Amino acid sequence: MIRSAQTGLDGSTSLTDRAVLRERVLEVGRECAAIEGEAIEAMLAVLDETERDAERVRDGLSTRLMDAFRLHRSRAAFGLLYELNRQHLLQQVAGRLRRYQSRSDPQDVLQEVFFNVYRYPHRFDASRDDAFRVWSATIVRNTVLKHLRSLSRSGRAEVAFEDLPEPADDHAGAAQPVRGVIDDESRLACTRVYLTYLHLYLRFYSMLSERERRAIHLVEVDCLSYRDAAAQLEIKLENLKMVIFRARRKIHRSMRRVFEGLPPDCRPARDPRARTRRAESAKPGDARGAKDGVK
Repeated sequence: MIRSAQTGLDGSTSLTDRAVLRERVLEVGRECAAIEGEAIEAMLAVLDETERDAERVRDGLSTRLMDAFRLHRSRAAFGLLYELNRQHLLQQVAGRLRRYQSRSDPQDVLQEVFFNVYRYPHRFDASRDDAFRVWSATIVRNTVLKHLRSLSRSGRAEVAFEDLPEPADDHAGAAQPVRGVIDDESRLACTRVYLTYLHLYLRFYSMLSERERRAIHLVEVDCLSYRDAAAQLEIKLENLKMVIFRARRKIHRSMRRVFEGLPPDCRPARDPRARTRRAESAKPGDARGAKDGVK
């Protein structure tokens, strides 16, 4: 019975083969009483549409079976789903393994594919008629890639004896796992360097004047425009641009000096308004007295 159903979907679409599928769908309904009558009727309606070809029959029926398994965890529905799609998904797995030149057994990977289908039914969306075909293709791709990564990490090479390279090429054959180790070390080194840059930036940012820090914070953290930042700082737009330019140059120059082994040079800029306030606070009499004393 299973062979007849599979043959019908892979080749002809005769009523005899659809009759076999119809009986299998009715068995699913009898074995799982939780599946509502509407769900079974929807499966039978797919088989009754004579204008559907073999692929569209498999798509529509598989989507409805997967939805029934998602809702009711029906083993009968999953079993028929497996029978309908086993050969189709096996071809996909074998094709992807050939693309990556892997000698892995497609049957083993196929079992992983259906194991993932069984584990994650809650991620299935049956809103489209071909939903299972699209969803299962994604699972095939991810499962094959995960399988190949596991082989790379373990260092196993599933290659036939007659296809083994000459001893002189053994180093090239081991390049894949070694490259993975090198990539991991490179990522770790880049992370450390990036954290070092952030630490130095924060250190020299804290050494800027209050106005310089405020200007950079408004523009780079609060994402204000230069015009709005200038308004908040109560300075001219041209002055704000100069403040930010000089502050960034101080940070960059100090970081560069540190990496060159030199002491940093990050002195805070003087606030011109502070000098103005100090000048205004000076008494005119004191100024005249100072002049008289000089004379």
